[in-house]
Amino acid sequence: MSIALASRKNRALLLLWLGETWLLILSVMVAAWLRFQDTSQSLFSFFQWAPVRAFVFAVFITVSMVAFGLYQVHVRHNRMEFFVRLLLSFASGGIVLLVLYYVAPAAYIGRGVLAMALVIGFVVVAALRMIVERVFKTDLFRRRVLVFGAGKNADLINTRLRRGSDRRSFVVVGFVPVPGQPVLVRENLLLSTDFALSEIAEWLHVYEIVVAPDERRGALPMEEMLTCAQRGVTVTDLSTFFEREAGMVKLNVADPSWLAFSGGFDHSMPRRLNKRFFDLAAACALLLVAWPFMLLVAACITLESRGPVLYRQTRIGENGRTFELIKFRSMRVDAESDGVARWATQNDDRTTRVGKIIRLSRLDELPQLFNILLGEMSFVGPRPERPKFVDMLNQEVRYYNVRHCVKPGLTGWAQLRYPYGASVQDAEEKLTFDLFYVKNHGLVFDLLILLQTVEVVLFRRGSR
Repeated sequence: MSIALASRKNRALLLLWLGETWLLILSVMVAAWLRFQDTSQSLFSFFQWAPVRAFVFAVFITVSMVAFGLYQVHVRHNRMEFFVRLLLSFASGGIVLLVLYYVAPAAYIGRGVLAMALVIGFVVVAALRMIVERVFKTDLFRRRVLVFGAGKNADLINTRLRRGSDRRSFVVVGFVPVPGQPVLVRENLLLSTDFALSEIAEWLHVYEIVVAPDERRGALPMEEMLTCAQRGVTVTDLSTFFEREAGMVKLNVADPSWLAFSGGFDHSMPRRLNKRFFDLAAACALLLVAWPFMLLVAACITLESRGPVLYRQTRIGENGRTFELIKFRSMRVDAESDGVARWATQNDDRTTRVGKIIRLSRLDELPQLFNILLGEMSFVGPRPERPKFVDMLNQEVRYYNVRHCVKPGLTGWAQLRYPYGASVQDAEEKLTFDLFYVKNHGLVFDLLILLQTVEVVLFRRGSR
């Protein structure tokens, strides 16, 4: 990413943060005026320290919004998801503020003022975000992207990033065909090749050039691309573009050198420690909430059919090591009496009545919390697969084994972005998201995935 483009994005985020900070400070002032308008002495006393108290309120709420992913440039939220995240941000920020007020009473603004400020702040911040979204939908505020290439690879941008929600941050101004290579992009999207790439970029006010030829050898005008880079135009390869805009690693365009040199794959000691702490904290917190449901599920399984309550199955974990995954039994005891491993299917006749309920609600996965406590799994990561399927997929799906460089997870990025997989093609699609997670995992990303998993469970997306 060029310095110019990076600074432009940072300025936009900074301006948004400043605007929302001032709105939150104003919310506290308005709330105080509404609360104390009949008692001038209390109002005067409050406003003596109001700027500092209001600023503390604004900082804690905006930090909570950062934690809930509301200041990320390339993360796209639908309207419902945005309001849920914003509501959770204000709720979490309010709880943390109550703890702060207990520790530092001087910062206390009063329960009435705090409640009104949270409500007012939520409304004004939501209104500002809606206005900003409307304004930034225009091409004026989106990055102007020029694609070098018009063949199979370049056309992936049209087929996989065709929706408006996929293009909120950019607009494609055209495709420049590569001489001697097939053209698959629609003719109305093509640009003339009679001019130099740098001239086209300058005339069309391009911010970024995406390099997407079907064959690179001898096809890249490196001098022209260098000229564009010197003028502040970002030059990006197609793999990086997809990773950034779609949250996936396209297997058919990513080569091993790109995976090796593009960064990510953080296995540093600080990352290992914060991931383990996150796993332990999340697993313990969920166990404290879920243990009554786990006892109820165990009782229902016992009452419905004979056999063990828990089901153990060998899975492949980090670095290819095997471990015994624990689940509530949701199928008949003789579901695989012939010894042949099978993927679960829609309306699988091997599933018991209780099993159908707990699989749809994901309650059958809760015993895996013990796998997490034992260190065999993480809370967030690629879902662990059975050895037979792993052996098959390693041979048929490119880069499949790369997903095993981290611990498997109870939930993951692929589970949020793709439904239940029960075929080689499904496994290949899910791998595009698993590889994105493996390259980009971090504490905030894990928290975001954990929060979004609530939506998956509530709306039963991807369960069988």
